[in-house]
Amino acid sequence: MAEQERPDLDLVPIVGAETDVARLGHAGPVPAHEQTSDEDADVVDWERVAATPEFARLLKAKAAFIVPATIFFLVYYFALPVLVGWFPELMRRRVGPVNLAYLFALSQFFMAWIVAFLYVRKAAQFDAQADALLAGIDAPAQGRPR
Repeated sequence: MAEQERPDLDLVPIVGAETDVARLGHAGPVPAHEQTSDEDADVVDWERVAATPEFARLLKAKAAFIVPATIFFLVYYFALPVLVGWFPELMRRRVGPVNLAYLFALSQFFMAWIVAFLYVRKAAQFDAQADALLAGIDAPAQGRPR
C-alpha cells in the first residue's frame, strides 16, 4: 500500500512545532511567517500614509542619500576603464609589485563594501522613521508584525 493512501502516516498533528502550518499548540497570536493571506491582509491605508508630510520627508531623506551615493559609486566604478583608456601611462605607474590600475581595481571592492555599510546604517534610520510614521497612523491591532 502506498504512503499516500495511509492517513495514519501524517505526523504533522503530533509534532506541533512552531513552524507547523497546522499551528497546533499556539495559544498566542499567529507568528508573521505563519499567517494566511486573510490574516496578513494589508491593514494600513497607504494612500493616507503617502499623503502625510512625514512620508514626503522620508522619501526626500532617502533620495538625498541614495542618489548621491549611486552617482558617486557609478563615477568611481567607471573611472577605472576611463583612466586606463585615456591615461594608460598613469595607470601603468608601478606601486610596489603592481601597477596603479590593479590597485584602483582592488579599491573598488573596498569602496563597494564601504558604500554598502553606509547604506545599511542609513537604511536602519529610514526603517525607524517609517516605523514611527506607521505607529502614528491609526491601524487595527492585527496590523504589521514588528
